[in-house]
Parts: sequence; structure tokens; C-alpha cells
Amino acid sequence: MYKILIRPIFFLFDPEKIHNFSVVLLRLIFFIPGSKAIARAIFKVDDPALKRTVLGIEFPNPVGLAAGFDKEARMIDQLEPLGFGAVEIGTLTPKGQPGNDKPRVFRLPEDKALINRMGFNNEGVDEAIKLLGKRNAKIIVGGNIGKNKVTPNDQAIRDYEYSFEALFTEVDYFVVNVSSPNTPNLRELQSKEPLKELLNRLQERNREKEIQKPILLKIAPDLTDGQLEDIVEIVKETGIAGLIATNTTISRDGLQANKERVEEIGAGGLSGKPLAGRATEVISYLRRSLGSEICIIGVGGIMTPEDAIEKLKAGADLIQIYTGFIYEGPSLIKNINKAVLKAGL
Repeated sequence: MYKILIRPIFFLFDPEKIHNFSVVLLRLIFFIPGSKAIARAIFKVDDPALKRTVLGIEFPNPVGLAAGFDKEARMIDQLEPLGFGAVEIGTLTPKGQPGNDKPRVFRLPEDKALINRMGFNNEGVDEAIKLLGKRNAKIIVGGNIGKNKVTPNDQAIRDYEYSFEALFTEVDYFVVNVSSPNTPNLRELQSKEPLKELLNRLQERNREKEIQKPILLKIAPDLTDGQLEDIVEIVKETGIAGLIATNTTISRDGLQANKERVEEIGAGGLSGKPLAGRATEVISYLRRSLGSEICIIGVGGIMTPEDAIEKLKAGADLIQIYTGFIYEGPSLIKNINKAVLKAGL
């Protein structure tokens, strides 16, 4: 029903406006008594074989929602009935910020892709904490953290530390985002020395806690082999729990969309089907280099159950979807979980 009736209507409107509308719509739908139970019956696949313990956490299934969809933890109670095994909120920054100028989200239907240059728009980590305190859903929540746009890179550690400390009791794991292409100079923090310093500092803060939380690093698909080698070394040296591979890409190679249209859209991170191959390559490289102990969450171009199986076979412990959720609807979650069971993964 989603692809036949709902998506064609949604795609008539601006992507960001329709996202905000869908948030309101889901809240209204799930306000109706019994609606969440109906949604769980339709979309949720509840099977012990889907459970997996990763990062010391038992996930009910391997399909999570990637960061960016629910930036401030406003939708956790509405997303849980759709069958997700986890929801990652953010990217959150210490202070609220409006993000980049609109329009800043663009669809490429010919490619089943999106281009976004949101720029970490959010109300700030303290607002998210208030909302997390009001949630009812018992679902695993990851906290994706970044730096404010106005914070110079040489002071970025302070931003990550602030959000880490503020969110510590509210989320199950952390994701350090230094790979978004939409905050000026942010990707410079992926360089070896700045990244080691940042992750070591967060690990120091983590070790001060009575119970530590897993810290993961989200990396770009645009890294060279040499840079990936550095990432592997950094993971081993800092002792972080894992990696999320991958964020959006700045590449525009192989798109079917009109070239002039793509150029008119301009800068931003590309997500969706065109990213699938490169994301899988990165996952495979990381698994070979890191062995079986380090967690890898695979994300990028998962539009079908087959795409998800490919990521898992490449070495991902868990997967996340975002653009596939927008194009395929909540049935994608159910179909992936059924495919995982069928494949015996």
C-alpha cells in the first residue's frame, strides 16, 4: 500500500516538509487505541533466531534506523511498532542550530537516492534528553553526536565530550560522527591524529564510568584504502567498540538522474541505491582487517532484503536503513527480517 498509494502522494511535496508531516501523521495514527498493536502485528517479526548480542547488548533483530531520521528522539514511541531492532537518534550537537539553508533535501527517484545537506539541524542535546525521558517504548537507542558548526576543529573535542556526558545515562551506545559532508571542515577530523585524540578522550571519559557504553565511529565511504588502513589502526589503538560503515558520499558517479539536475542541486551527501556497492566494499575490507571481535554496523544503499543480506555476508553484525525506508516503507523492515531468517544468518 505504501508504494502504491502513500509514496506517490508524498513524493509530490518537498522532502523535508513531508518528513515533518509524516511525524505528525504517525503520532496521530498511534494515538488511536490499539493502533500500535495492529502495527506490530503487521510489521514486526518476532523470532528468537533474529536476536543477536552485539556490543554487549541484545538486539531483538538486526535492522536499525540510521541517524538523521529522528534527530531529537521525538519519534521513538512511533518507530518501535514498525519493527525496528534499534533506533539511532541525532546527529546531536551541544547547542541547537538551524542547519543549512533550505531547500536541503532532494530526491533522485531514477536512482532511488537522496541528496541532503541538512547540516546537523537539531534543538540541541539537552532538548533531546528531555524527550528521551518521556519515551515509553522499550527499544535500543543509539546516540549519534557531532560538533556545532561554529565550533572550530581545534575545540571540537569539547562538543563531543559535552554530548557524551549529557547523553550517557539515556542511550545504549554512542556514535561519533566526523564523516558528514554537510558541516564545513568536519571530515578533517577523520585525519589520523585528530581522530585518535578525539576517540581517546571519549574513551577516557567512558572508563571513568561505573558501567561503560560502547563507542562507535561512523566513517565516510569516500576514504581511500590508505585512510581505511588508518581507521583500522585507530580502532585497535583506541579500543573503541566498532564502526558504522558508511555515511553518505560526495561522489556523483554512475547516477541515472539528469546531469544538469544533479549539478543544480549542488553540494550534499548522496544516499540510497548508488551507495550500496561502495558501502559493502568498505564493510568487507574492515571485517578482513579487524577480525571478528569488532562490531561493524552496515548502512548505505539497503533498498531490498537482498541488499541487507549482502551487507551481513560481507561482515556486518547489524544493519541500518534510512533512504530505503523512505522509498520502500516499513514493509522493508519486515521483509529484511524474514530474509535473514530464511538465509539462516
